[in-house]
Amino acid sequence: MSAPQAVSDHTSRRLLARLAHAQTTGRYPSVVAGLVRDGEPVWFGFRGTPEVPEHDPYDVQYRIGSITKTMTAVLVLQLVRDGRLGLDDPVSTVLGDVGYADRTVRTLLAHSSGMQSEPAGSWWERSAGLSFDELAAVNDGSGGVFGAGERFHYSNLGYALLGESVARLLDTTWWEAVQEQVLGPLGMTRTSYLPEGAAARGRSVHPYDGTLVDEPATDTGAMAPAGQVWATAADLATYAVFLGQGHPDVLSVDELDRAYAPQAGAPEDGMRATHGLGFQVFAGGSGTLAGHTGSMPGFLATCLVDRKRRTGGVVLANATTGYSPAAVVTELLTELEACEPTLAGPWVPSSGVPDVLLGVPGVWHWGNTPFVLAMEGSELVARRDGVEAYRFAVTDEGRVVGRSGYHAGEQMHVVRRPDGTVGHLDVATFIYTRTPYDPTAPIPGGVPG
Repeated sequence: MSAPQAVSDHTSRRLLARLAHAQTTGRYPSVVAGLVRDGEPVWFGFRGTPEVPEHDPYDVQYRIGSITKTMTAVLVLQLVRDGRLGLDDPVSTVLGDVGYADRTVRTLLAHSSGMQSEPAGSWWERSAGLSFDELAAVNDGSGGVFGAGERFHYSNLGYALLGESVARLLDTTWWEAVQEQVLGPLGMTRTSYLPEGAAARGRSVHPYDGTLVDEPATDTGAMAPAGQVWATAADLATYAVFLGQGHPDVLSVDELDRAYAPQAGAPEDGMRATHGLGFQVFAGGSGTLAGHTGSMPGFLATCLVDRKRRTGGVVLANATTGYSPAAVVTELLTELEACEPTLAGPWVPSSGVPDVLLGVPGVWHWGNTPFVLAMEGSELVARRDGVEAYRFAVTDEGRVVGRSGYHAGEQMHVVRRPDGTVGHLDVATFIYTRTPYDPTAPIPGGVPG
């Protein structure tokens, strides 16, 4: 049960101790975890009773539950990117007149549609799946609990609508689309719709006897886009690499950044957790962790990435309840950073100042507040008291556009005097001048008051 390690023996032991604590405290029959950094697996660990003796535990499938939703979201975001679907389009444009079809793609992805959490009828996670027509027939839109866009309310049913929309637009099944447009490009050959080959059995642990009860492994039919998929720890680690750095044939880093941007959240969660376009975002690590948790009868799972630290973690367990797998991943990533911190990227000299920015690097003032603007690689970075405030990049069209901070998305206009020297900088009416309150510049130039 060994796996290649790219961390020291000391770090590996501390990580395994964390996993052992979770397995014991959570009473997991088995649990497998993996960490990635800079696009590569660096550690795998296993604790418990092997589900498939003599088989590599990192190649044993577990059910990943709602991590499946992120795969559905990736397909939707590909359609948005390709102009075949709009985030603010109601899904009626694809599905026609079915229950909740007036909800927009954005609200369904972010769980802010106001829909009920579960479909009507027998609990879908433990029942034989229905066709989409059968599902739509018993969910006519009358079970909504909030107004559309009113607040965050997790809805598994909403992902059935998204999955069917994907299938119809691509003229295929939802699962075939996942295979062709997500798993194939990423090389995830041990991820499947139903268990294939070596797979763990879903277990429920009796709360008092400590005995195990087998859980069902159903085909959830039209609800599959919400939680059907099975995967190995090795495959899920590959998926974590994609979530951290993107893939040219799936979604780019910029597209993932937009997917991780908070869209909805519950008041009781405060700033601890929000939901993006199909992805959960938690406070932790270097600031935020993005990905998703998952559960199905007999299984718990989590896949989270820390974009700034270029790390990610996955956990798979065959238990209905127990120690939070999100907490396990967070603890493992914290331990990794404490033992072997991520190295900052190497400084490289700038290739020069683009023509549109000639004369700009240096000290500028917004009113009486100084900022130092300097080239860092190909971007212009504004720092206040040494702390990055804004970042700008020159587009292919020669525009200077904000990349981060308050000025993100805004254009910087470099206003030059008749002799070509720079008089001031204008970013959406924020005027930056070489001296505080330069009287020759627009407001906030001149004398205060």
